[in-house]
Parts: sequence; structure tokens; C-alpha cells
Amino acid sequence: MILLRKLARYAAVSVISTTVSLTILAALVATAATTAGWANVIATSVGTIPSFELNRRWVWRRRGHRSLLAEVGPFCALSFGGLALSTLAVSAAAGWAASAGLGTAARTVLADGANVGTFGTLWVVQFVLLDRVLFGRGRPAAITAINRSPVRADAA
Repeated sequence: MILLRKLARYAAVSVISTTVSLTILAALVATAATTAGWANVIATSVGTIPSFELNRRWVWRRRGHRSLLAEVGPFCALSFGGLALSTLAVSAAAGWAASAGLGTAARTVLADGANVGTFGTLWVVQFVLLDRVLFGRGRPAAITAINRSPVRADAA
């Protein structure tokens, strides 16, 4: 039951952060404010903030100071690893749409689809890593010790 509740909350956080990211991505791609690749970098960077905070506080009930080394860094590494893969996919999709002569709407839909497809495939892997390593109760002793160290970051 606890696992199902955690999965439901994790899914809700994913919906929230994905909505934030896709809204920004679509706006940047549709307005041609930047390239599709850079739009994806910006969108994912912004979406990572609510994702980290909501996952940490609401899904895994972690309170107190954030450890830069044990929490923020690894979470960002996961997010930006996904970003690297999705940026390649978004750039390829937008490039294909442009070379096929598709309009702005089709290019935007394909860019968003590439983003969702890439991050969707990483969703389960990220849940397991967050639950078993980063925020979960079964955290390795080294991670727990790092979290208790006096060097902490209170990133927003």
C-alpha cells in the first residue's frame, strides 16, 4: 500500500514537472525564441526545481536540510542525464520536421513528443533510484553519513 501511494505521488509530481517543462518547451519552440535543443535545456532546467522539491518532501517525506552532495547533485545528474538524451531526441525530431517541410504546430508537437517519449522511458528507472538510493529509507550508510555531515546546501 505504501509503495502504491508513493508511486501515485511520484506520478503526480511527474505530471506537474512535465507540465511545467512542456509548457516552456512549447512556448520557446513555437515562438522560435531559441533552437529546439536549447529550449529543451531551459525547459528541463526549470522543471527540475519543482520535481526535486516535490519528490523529496511529498513523495519521500524528507525534511530538513538538503545535502548538496547526497541529494541535490545526484538528482540533478539523473535529470540532466535524461536532459542529454531528450535534447538529442528533441533536436532530431525538430530537425526532421523542418526538413520534411512541416509547419510550426507539427514541429512543436514532435518536439514535445520526443521529450515525453525520452523522459517516459526513464521514469521507472528514476523511481527505483530515488526510492532505493537517494531518498528512500534503505539508503546506503555512506549516503546517510553524507546527509548528516555539517556541509549542507539549502537550494531553493
